[in-house]
Amino acid sequence: MSQPSSSPQFRALAYLAVFLLGGGVAWVAKDTLTSSPPVAQTNTAESNSGAIVSTANTETPPDPTPTPPETAAPLTPTNFVTDVVNRVGPAVVRIDAERTVTSPQGLTPFEDPFFRQFFGVPQMPQERVQRGSGSGFVLNADGHIVTNAHVVEGADTVTVTLKDGRSFDGRVIGSDPITDVAVVKIDADNLPTLKFADSDNLQPGEWAIAIGNPLGLDNTVTTGIISATGRSSSEIGVPDKRVEFIQTDAAINPGNSGGPLLNQNGEAIGMNTAIIQNAQGLGFAIPANTVSRIAEELIATGRVRHPYLGIQMVTLTPEIKNNLNRNPNSGLTVEEDEGILIVRVMANSPAAEAGLRAGDVLLSIDGKTVTTADEVQQAVADVDVGQTLRLELKRNGETLTLEVRTGALNDAQR
Repeated sequence: MSQPSSSPQFRALAYLAVFLLGGGVAWVAKDTLTSSPPVAQTNTAESNSGAIVSTANTETPPDPTPTPPETAAPLTPTNFVTDVVNRVGPAVVRIDAERTVTSPQGLTPFEDPFFRQFFGVPQMPQERVQRGSGSGFVLNADGHIVTNAHVVEGADTVTVTLKDGRSFDGRVIGSDPITDVAVVKIDADNLPTLKFADSDNLQPGEWAIAIGNPLGLDNTVTTGIISATGRSSSEIGVPDKRVEFIQTDAAINPGNSGGPLLNQNGEAIGMNTAIIQNAQGLGFAIPANTVSRIAEELIATGRVRHPYLGIQMVTLTPEIKNNLNRNPNSGLTVEEDEGILIVRVMANSPAAEAGLRAGDVLLSIDGKTVTTADEVQQAVADVDVGQTLRLELKRNGETLTLEVRTGALNDAQR
């Protein structure tokens, strides 16, 4: 007889038991893994008196006193540019100016008040408020700020905004259109300031950092190098200025005017002022030495006196010589191929009083040869009002020496 355990029925029951047992083990395991964390258990122990004492393994309750947040450590500058910006950036300001401008009177019939009453043409406003913004930087802790003269020219109101968000009403205490430098005063103290570097020692290739508010984008930083020094005002299209500009490829846009151009040490080497339309990589700044000198005079007296001779001149070349000699209306006959041709002498000017004439060719000033009109302008700008200059010139083939005492350009323009 076969054993009961080997019957098919017995084997089926055994398999079923194993299956159920395995399922139960799996279910118990799953329940154990997914159940909630156990609560604190209570252990019992006998005291010396034989009583049962309960001890709970509970965690220490949290301290209700809030922990103060940790103070973020100051950011470490990653290069010399961020170091400069962090140190001197607060001394750069935004300047907003408002001025009232008068619209030109039109000449069309409908702008005549007589016709307006019949045709219902509205009265056109003759005045409107013009708003503009630029940049500047703090000269001293007492609230003197330097900017471009064209930023505040004709302004009725001036508002100065610091990097920390504070705003002040500004007062223009002096403006010099000839160098495009102006000084604004605000009622504040303990302001961050900028130091000036000696701009006479600048060399092409040195680092340049510009900070300002171009296109209304406050606290914008751009970098580049000094591309050139000694650019004349006529070279960059502003012949009415008396400045030898610094050229840089640091991006300068409208709104940067009046902001500082800095070196790698965070010192002001110039004041950003001019751009050439449709040019890329060309910006210009007034040298720091000029800005400092003009600002000091504006703070002291409210104006700047510029020496002048009272002549109009052009650098002589063979082409200019031939054009003048062929033109019967020029009124000039030129024999020299080089030098500075005096085209016109202003009436009642220092040059007129000294005996200079149109057609004279200027060769040297105080013994120093001059070869361009820009050199003559700079030689005059380097002396004081009332100082005498010795001019060597050619007239009708003869060499003459005349002495001219410089006058004040500001007085002549009144």
